[in-house]
Amino acid sequence: MRDNGVGFDMQYVHKLFGVFQRLHKASEYPGTGIGLAIVQRILQRHGGRIWAESELGRGATFYFTMEPEP
Repeated sequence: MRDNGVGFDMQYVHKLFGVFQRLHKASEYPGTGIGLAIVQRILQRHGGRIWAESELGRGATFYFTMEPEP
């Protein structure tokens, strides 16, 4: 999935999927900081993974994989 939002600095990508970790101030963007952590856990339980690439001011792209069903 790709968006054209504000993006994020890749030096903080390690925080992106942490519970209650936010890369922007709560006053700038609403949310609790748990959405991406939940997505990551769901994918991991199904043998997949998720990662993101971004550039400040240019949006972000999220990728994921899932293991095929036997």
